[in-house]
Amino acid sequence: MPGRSAATGVFAYGAAAGLAADLLLGDPRRGHPVAAFGRTAGAVEKLLWHDHRGWGALHTALCAGGTAALGALAARTVRGRRTASIALTAASVWAVVGGTTLSREARAVGEALSAGDLDTARERLPHLCGRDPHSLDGPAMARAVVESVAENTSDAVVGALVWGAVAGVPGLVGFRAVNTLDAMVGHKSPRYRRFGWASARLDDLAGWPGARLTAVLATVAGGDPRGAVRAWRADAAEHPSPNAGPVEASFAGALGVRLGGTLSYGGRVEHRPVLNGEGRDVDVADIERAVRLSRRVTGLTLAACVGGRLVMGAIKRRRI
Repeated sequence: MPGRSAATGVFAYGAAAGLAADLLLGDPRRGHPVAAFGRTAGAVEKLLWHDHRGWGALHTALCAGGTAALGALAARTVRGRRTASIALTAASVWAVVGGTTLSREARAVGEALSAGDLDTARERLPHLCGRDPHSLDGPAMARAVVESVAENTSDAVVGALVWGAVAGVPGLVGFRAVNTLDAMVGHKSPRYRRFGWASARLDDLAGWPGARLTAVLATVAGGDPRGAVRAWRADAAEHPSPNAGPVEASFAGALGVRLGGTLSYGGRVEHRPVLNGEGRDVDVADIERAVRLSRRVTGLTLAACVGGRLVMGAIKRRRI
């Protein structure tokens, strides 16, 4: 059917252009759509917050569902206009992926650690993750960066592209909305244990396919495929997150390093399982290796998503 092949072309060209914009420009410094969504979601939270799962589910439905609906409206507005549809897809991809910013922040911490400037490294680390940097020495910060690069490759890049391939612009912006809500209210603090439950569970569901694809592609693109598979199979299920586990374990095995262990979030200590216990300790040079692996995974994700759309289109044509 020409309509399906045209839609695949729109996604392919738009996603490639959006990733190129991210590579060349990074995130917009002002007026970032994700930041605007965060402010809106925060305002809605002030109106709806109750220490109750039902109110939290309403908050999730309004914020994530409303964003996906706006994406669907925008896509419908440009339907039938190929150039406009490609431009909308490209702009959406650029707005929701964060691969270049992820790489930039990881390298900034790595450069500070290489220079022995632990104060600067501690200052930059919160741009990547929510851990307490003052409780970490240099090797622990390097490990935190590698883990953040792995997890955010899935959350900030692969997951969005997967849902874009499945559902177009609504999938792209809807996934990013869900992921952002989880970061805002999905943690188990006293305020959000109940209110954020729906956002956390929806993020687990939405992130499931992207996390598995990330783990597969890290295995393919990494330096030690057997090690990646071994770590994934042996250790991923022990991780408290159903999606971060496969991603971090496969990265650990692919890079030959040991991840996991004791973490501190705002004074709260967590004892997480060790991933790839046969690996060595993370050193500063592994940050750059993790960034490069993340980049390779991004390129392979685009190819996999476009290829998946082509295969599904061929299967549907045969059925018809």
